[in-house]
Amino acid sequence: MNAAARSGRLGLGIIGAGRVGPVLGAALAGAGHAIVGISAVSAESRERAQAMLPQAPILQVPTLVERSELVILAVPDRELPSLVAGLAATETWQSGQLVLHTAPGHGVGVLRPAAEAGAIPLAVHPALEFTGTSLDLSRLGESWFAVTASTPVLPIAQALVVEMGGEPVVIAEEDRPAYAEAIATATAFSRSIVEQSTGILAGIGVENPGSFLSSLLRSAVDNALTRAGAPSALDVSLLDELNESGARPGDGPADDDGRGWFLRGE
Repeated sequence: MNAAARSGRLGLGIIGAGRVGPVLGAALAGAGHAIVGISAVSAESRERAQAMLPQAPILQVPTLVERSELVILAVPDRELPSLVAGLAATETWQSGQLVLHTAPGHGVGVLRPAAEAGAIPLAVHPALEFTGTSLDLSRLGESWFAVTASTPVLPIAQALVVEMGGEPVVIAEEDRPAYAEAIATATAFSRSIVEQSTGILAGIGVENPGSFLSSLLRSAVDNALTRAGAPSALDVSLLDELNESGARPGDGPADDDGRGWFLRGE
């Protein structure tokens, strides 16, 4: 084990330079981890990697895995099984390294080939719709992360989420498909409603229909989330005042069990 691992700092390799991987890499780099490199194939992904992680070398996937203590697999759900199996077939996985994927529909079962080679599997999905820019770094601080891992290593996954500024929520392996459905439903309906509503307003001559609906949509979503158990902005403000005045936690609103306007990362 090298000095970085002993000190809790990890050499981080990122497979996938879409909207998610570079942002999570930047967040973990901000927490002190060292970026070993990132894989990027298309011109667009290379540009994104350069913007978010300007000091990170672009490496081939096998080289990246061999050099990293923590590997983030930020690839689409459908590509994940073949990627993991292919790296196992070429004996690329390293014993003792952490392997973390971000696909909402999979738990750690999809990482079994890596685990059989001695790697430690973690499934961590940020419930955030990513832009792939530095804007996402601040949004991570108001996001929840779905975490799935075996009991002995669950604290590792939770600690990584906290280092990225998020809040971990444990999702059981068998519940990952239902979790993915909830995320996809919320995302699809949100997009559809916004597109339909702004289209109607544009059709009757309203300029900047997105800006026109912004307050309405945010307040409607905030009210719906409040009814589902999440505190409103007013609730949070009042709770902060109660805490400052020395009131007991039990005197205020119920614990926050959901937050965030942005719902999915791909």
